[in-house]
Amino acid sequence: MEDFEKIIVLDNEFEAELMEEVLIDKKIPYGIIAREDSALGGIVDMEEGWGYLEAPPRFKDEILKIYQEIQESSTEPGDEGSEVAK
Repeated sequence: MEDFEKIIVLDNEFEAELMEEVLIDKKIPYGIIAREDSALGGIVDMEEGWGYLEAPPRFKDEILKIYQEIQESSTEPGDEGSEVAK
């Protein structure tokens, strides 16, 4: 099995679902990890995002391009997008 690495931080479930649809269509292996923070009342979501997407490193550039296209099509001026994992 191929190693996966953290590629992007996701802000919400909607964003995760959009990414999932495109990655399935393109047959790119991935994992979406949601941060479960019910005990802290969502504080972690505000600090670290809703979750993150991981995939094999060889798909990183393609995934970042897809994510950027989704961000550009779904954000309005003045909205802040998610941060890219470093």
